[in-house]
Amino acid sequence: MSAGGPVIALMYDFDKTLCTKDMQEYSFIPNVNMTAEEFWREANGLAVEKKMDGILAYMYVMLERSRAARKSIRRESFVKLGRDLEFFPGVESWFDRMSAFGESLGAQVRHYIISSGLREIIEGSSIYGYFSEVFACEYLYDVDGVAVWPKNVVNYTTKTQFLFRINKGVTDLSDDRTLNEYTPEDKRPVPFRNMIYIADGVTDVPCMKLVRVNGGCSIAVYPQGRPGAAASLVRDGRADFMLPADYSADGELEATVRDVVRRMVISDSLIRRSAMQREGAPC
Repeated sequence: MSAGGPVIALMYDFDKTLCTKDMQEYSFIPNVNMTAEEFWREANGLAVEKKMDGILAYMYVMLERSRAARKSIRRESFVKLGRDLEFFPGVESWFDRMSAFGESLGAQVRHYIISSGLREIIEGSSIYGYFSEVFACEYLYDVDGVAVWPKNVVNYTTKTQFLFRINKGVTDLSDDRTLNEYTPEDKRPVPFRNMIYIADGVTDVPCMKLVRVNGGCSIAVYPQGRPGAAASLVRDGRADFMLPADYSADGELEATVRDVVRRMVISDSLIRRSAMQREGAPC
């Protein structure tokens, strides 16, 4: 535990969790003269045809379609796309509210993104500054700032490594040695029991399950009136709760997260108190 109290990690998927659809669909896809259906059909078809990772496939198609449409593939061009993202109700004020609530309980609430979307687009969004770390796909750029290769790829299984990075405080993606070294549970900055994972779909199942079975909380969100996959995630024990993706003040999602944070703060205090008594108990 840090000097400022226990750390509670609020971790989010991005597409269809915070923003209302896949981030490529706001500006990028219309800019390359395609519909969303056409773009995803091409990307998914390429993945099947070449037996390749679906995330790598969409990143490849983004570059190819940009070149074909004579659109820039420079980093700053992708970042600018973030300006056009639209968020679910309450998202833009959510992070300050949750951080302030944690502080009122003597805890530090930190926010993290774990997304298969493009980091550059997230960087250009209005909410980027609220996150302690953003783990997402990213291109490698040459000296002229032109995209030449995938730098980081985040798919539904590799997402789980970032839970351990947050757990151990090892956020440098090039540092695998420290990540894989043994660290006693009580020395880790963010215990799994202090993690809340918020996401929308089946690609988040490994993270949801890992957080949940280790004492944290997973929440499946969905567009108002369309529970879809969220219901099956709760029914199958992958998520603890299913709630509309409405982040408004005093809404159902906020009320639930507040209750979970309260529980985590109390539990963390009791666990640490018990550990101190064990250490000080006479032989």
